[in-house]
Amino acid sequence: MKTKIDPTLVRQLEDVSFPTLGHFLEDGFASYKIRALVPGSKLVGRALTLRLAAPDAIAVNQAIARLTDGDVLVVEAGNDHAHACIGAVTGTAILCAGAKGVVVDGVVTDLVELRAMGLPVFARGTTALTTKRLGAPDSEIGQPVVCGGVTVNPGDLVLADDNGVVFLAPQVAADVIEAALASDRAEPAMLDRLRSGEHASKVLVLALDI
Repeated sequence: MKTKIDPTLVRQLEDVSFPTLGHFLEDGFASYKIRALVPGSKLVGRALTLRLAAPDAIAVNQAIARLTDGDVLVVEAGNDHAHACIGAVTGTAILCAGAKGVVVDGVVTDLVELRAMGLPVFARGTTALTTKRLGAPDSEIGQPVVCGGVTVNPGDLVLADDNGVVFLAPQVAADVIEAALASDRAEPAMLDRLRSGEHASKVLVLALDI
């Protein structure tokens, strides 16, 4: 049974600036090499994990068949950054399953089509080389994976936007969300003070020797 995430927490995470979470947390932030390929996307969802043991389209299709509303497909492609595991057809299937998007520690294809359908896709890049129907036996669905250097467990929160990708256990996010939202609420006033000419030493509360 999939982990149910508190809908209030989901709404709070949809409102918070993800870089603000970086003020309060150190772990869970994926490599900068995994980036938004559909600009302007903001993703908050629950991880459904896939570890590919080979560039196997069958394993990808099997994982997509398990997606439900609110899921994010998180793919560990191992060291294979050559074969695209997501494209126009699989992307459409992901959307039709009610999933929020996909994060691939690897590459994807059909970028024009993915952008046209508005599917939030985060990956290392694109290629025209794709996975094949191999039926390799060693791929795993619903097990811990490593994506962008972060261990991701099934049911973890997946947070992603143009700034990057973050994977968090729900309790970790719950522990900092109020402080992060408070920080976001305070930011406009700080910006106004800086723009009005107030010195950074006062606004940023820095001990500057000037």
